[in-house]
Amino acid sequence: MDDIGANLAAVRSRIAAAAEATGRNAVTLVAVSKTNPVERVHAALSAGQRVFGENRVQEALGKFPDLRREFPDLVLHLIGPLQTNKVREAVAHFDVIETVDRPRLAEALAREMEKTGRRLSCFIEVNTGEEPQKAGILPDAADAFIADCRDRLGLPIVGLMCIPPGGEEPSLHFALLREIARRNGLDGLSMGMSADYDIAIRFGATHVRVGTAIFGARRPVPAVAAEG
Repeated sequence: MDDIGANLAAVRSRIAAAAEATGRNAVTLVAVSKTNPVERVHAALSAGQRVFGENRVQEALGKFPDLRREFPDLVLHLIGPLQTNKVREAVAHFDVIETVDRPRLAEALAREMEKTGRRLSCFIEVNTGEEPQKAGILPDAADAFIADCRDRLGLPIVGLMCIPPGGEEPSLHFALLREIARRNGLDGLSMGMSADYDIAIRFGATHVRVGTAIFGARRPVPAVAAEG
């Protein structure tokens, strides 16, 4: 697993250089561990990484409970689509939800947080490319949705997240997300992945989601029951 430690060091160095070039403070590296087995996640933890991102609730539940016992300061972000029938488990086992993308989900999260008293930081996912096959609130609906989540539902919204369309200039989408966040008084920007996280940092990213640059080529997704 030595490659993971070396990869992490290289990614952290690039993050630091990009942040320094723009006079930024620390940027949070979210290591995207989806499809990677426990052993590889453990190697990243042993190399000092503590913040991880998983796409699916069920996959995370198969890996992280035992790891948390060994590394209690581990922080787990949900970075994939969340179905309402998985909200209870997500609130119980994750620390941050990055993919609040529709009113029904926001309402379910608010109810569960009220019920349990567990308040998770939330990012609203914005579909900056307006791609019909992708999740996320559309840019022209983002302001009203942000206000509804904060004012009516009382969700702890800390920022915005996006996944730019493949093949398009990512900086245009990073700039759009930054502008929506600015006019809504939000500081958090989760944007940038393995191919473009240094660009995202120049546009104000506070969190970058990096997987293949740390863990290598993505492995086949293990078969699990559908999440509804």
